[in-house]
Amino acid sequence: MSTSVRALALVLGDQDNVATAIDDIPEAGEYPVMFKDGIKTVNVLVAIPFGHKFAVSDIAAGGDIVKYGEVIGEATTNIKTGEHVHVHNVVSKRGRGDLEAKGAN
Repeated sequence: MSTSVRALALVLGDQDNVATAIDDIPEAGEYPVMFKDGIKTVNVLVAIPFGHKFAVSDIAAGGDIVKYGEVIGEATTNIKTGEHVHVHNVVSKRGRGDLEAKGAN
């Protein structure tokens, strides 16, 4: 009889470099993550709250944060696989009127 593994996070786009926690990830450790081609284990480095993101590959400072196949932000520092991806290490690229105004000059 096979045992099914329940993923604690999802990666929905082929180009995504972050996963979204669909349950609280309580502490650092190896956790199942659902990718389009099946469940893979990712070494998560810290606790991740429900709904938050963590890196599924290394992201260099200045690199794009990609979720659902869309660029949603830019890394403000190097982010290691398994690190929490949130306001402390990402600046948004969406809905930024200040960036649009700079481009209009």
